[in-house]
Amino acid sequence: MSLVSALISALHSDEEGQGLAEYALILALIAIVAIVALIFLGGQVSKILSTVGNSI
Repeated sequence: MSLVSALISALHSDEEGQGLAEYALILALIAIVAIVALIFLGGQVSKILSTVGNSI
C-alpha cells in the first residue's frame, strides 16, 4: 500500500514540473512574438512616437 501512495505522490510532483515547463514555453513563445513584432513594426512605432512628441 505504501508503494502505491509513493507512486501517486511521485506522479503528482511530476505534474507540477510539467506545468512549470508549459508556462515557460508559453512565456518564451510570447517573448519571441513580441521581438518579431518589434522588429517588423519598430520603424512605424518610432514615427508615431516622434509625431506625438513633436506635437506636444
